Amino acid sequence: MSHAAILALALLLDAWLGEPGWLWSRVPHPAVLIGRLIDRLDRALNRGGARRARGGAVAAILLIGGGLAGWAVAQLPGGAILETLLGAILLAQRSLVDHVRAVADGLRMSLAQGRRAVARIVGRDTAQMDAPAIARASIESAAENFSDGVVAPAFWFLLLGLPGMLAYKAINTADSMIGYRTDRYRDFGWAVARLDDALNWLPARLSAALIALAHLRLDAWPAIRRDAPLHRSPNAGRPEAAMAVSLDVSLAGPRSYDGQLSDFPWVHAQGERMPGPGHVDRAVRALWRAWGLGLVLVLALAVA
Repeated sequence: MSHAAILALALLLDAWLGEPGWLWSRVPHPAVLIGRLIDRLDRALNRGGARRARGGAVAAILLIGGGLAGWAVAQLPGGAILETLLGAILLAQRSLVDHVRAVADGLRMSLAQGRRAVARIVGRDTAQMDAPAIARASIESAAENFSDGVVAPAFWFLLLGLPGMLAYKAINTADSMIGYRTDRYRDFGWAVARLDDALNWLPARLSAALIALAHLRLDAWPAIRRDAPLHRSPNAGRPEAAMAVSLDVSLAGPRSYDGQLSDFPWVHAQGERMPGPGHVDRAVRALWRAWGLGLVLVLALAVA
């Protein structure tokens, strides 16, 4: 089977089953295993001098190791079936949709429930968030994680098969664990952070295109190009700006991290600045529309 055919099946399987709790309560998720490896490398190598070089070695280990692990699985008997199953496990569309929808449902019950739900998908302070801030944060997370958790792994699977997907997931997981500009990780995590930026460069732009095109916003690209650089990340701003334009909602703006208020600029400043659970529901629908468009493109490649 071609990479495109396997990917199409994996996308459908992920959308159908999501993350079965009964399975991951019994065996560790592959992302958990990757995280354990990264933690061990961090504790073993993030010390002493030459931390940039040590961090570069970690990036190489994860990139090459992920690729080799994917290649080994593909060589096993029934490799196509295993690739489909593992591909579905490493895609996150259904899980993302469920988590974002939970924010809308929580907001409808109470502010406290909304805060608890959004705390599961964002890293910023949530204790003092009002309802619009909760809605904005969930919509931003929806856009960014659609790129990181769905489009990027699918892109690398389409290009390089399971080795490409596993190598990407290893680097992306490492970026979420050690790719910070803190005293501990500024040097050690530099390599994985830059590599993650490179691996996400094209998928982030494809994600923005899928979101905009799924809403027939052929005029959205100038606004996306204008607002995307307002984001701290060279990539996350693209899908977030596309989501903001498509939903006509202002995103970003002031928010707090570790008790420190940061005054970030607004993305799509002319959009609705007081979104509520209904806007989060629209973001969920936007995720499915963009996913559906992506599936159609993958199916077209599979039958070409």
